[in-house]
Amino acid sequence: MNFLFAWRYFKSKKSTNAINIIAWISMVAITVSTAALIIVLSVFNGFENLVKNLYGDFYADIKILPKQGKFFNANEQTIKQIRTVKGINAISFTVEEKAVLVNGDYQTIVFLKGVDKNYNIVNKLSHYVTSGKYDLGTTDAPSIIAGSGIANAVGADPQSPLSNLVVYLPNRKAKNFNSLDAMHSFEVKPSGIFSIQQEFDDKYVFTNLAFVQYMLDLDADQYSGIEISANDKDDLKKIQQQLQKLLGENFTVQTNYEQNQSLFTVMEIEKWVIYGILSLILLVAAFNMIGALTMLVLEKEKDIAVLKAMGATESRIQNIFLSEGFVLAGAGGILGMALAFIICYIQIKYKIIKLEGGTFIINYYPVKMIPQDFILVTLTVIIIALIASWIPAKKAADQFYSLKS
Repeated sequence: MNFLFAWRYFKSKKSTNAINIIAWISMVAITVSTAALIIVLSVFNGFENLVKNLYGDFYADIKILPKQGKFFNANEQTIKQIRTVKGINAISFTVEEKAVLVNGDYQTIVFLKGVDKNYNIVNKLSHYVTSGKYDLGTTDAPSIIAGSGIANAVGADPQSPLSNLVVYLPNRKAKNFNSLDAMHSFEVKPSGIFSIQQEFDDKYVFTNLAFVQYMLDLDADQYSGIEISANDKDDLKKIQQQLQKLLGENFTVQTNYEQNQSLFTVMEIEKWVIYGILSLILLVAAFNMIGALTMLVLEKEKDIAVLKAMGATESRIQNIFLSEGFVLAGAGGILGMALAFIICYIQIKYKIIKLEGGTFIINYYPVKMIPQDFILVTLTVIIIALIASWIPAKKAADQFYSLKS
């Protein structure tokens, strides 16, 4: 009944055109603000999804690290216990250490990561090899796959048969680190160059596990990490808990989210900040609605007096004008979400709006619509409509009106 009155008031002609104009302006303002909120959140979701996919391709679903120190021993019994955990797809053993990569007069500090043959299952590094091929070589003839930034820094070229580099790693058995025997060196050949994003491209070099173990004087069962891929990404927490319980307090078990927790936390905060700013814009747009409702209350003074004379309570009068606010905000909100859905769908399908510059992984704005955003925006519109409608509705209910002209 309240919404019936509200809808009739919304459609009916007013004695002053300004009331209609302000009502339509308020509805358009809510439409535009709602659409902007959905579109911006969807674009942010697209970028967030893109970054997560890139990090997900580079980082394993789950990683096991020593609680203290750089390296740990993993005997056959421990490995068998790890393999018994349900949900594990593949296991890869790695050793990582800082090194110096030298090519004549050019040199740079890198993170040299030795990986086994299962690493290509756990990690999608081979998908990002842009030059050369995915080949890690052997212990006696090691090959490296370098990030594009590192390859540029030292002039590594997989296509050149004369492109040989020297890698220097710390001698863990050296007694005097100022002497010549403080470093081990070995000639390596670049077999491939990968390009994911600058953070990885300027930092990592990959080679075979046995070579790095040999260079660091490690035993065959000594590693710096165990990386695991899961059959189902939704089971990561469950697998993590089982592994942590199995391995005990001497190990740290991290999901891919925890390996990059600072990045994902910042992205989550940024999204909420964006939501807060755009919600304030929506709140400002709702001030037009306050003006429209206030003028409507003045317009309908005689109607209110008649309703009260017929026995309508103050609560009923208040609810009628609250409903009027919900009609205005609801119409604007629905149109805004429909408009946002159409724009986002067109961008997803046709990728019309392009990113400026040619240094991005993609050349268009990524968009990802999720139901949670639509629900969140709907609740936001409802709350703002309630706030904006309350004062005029309260005034309509409390004020005394006379049927006299």
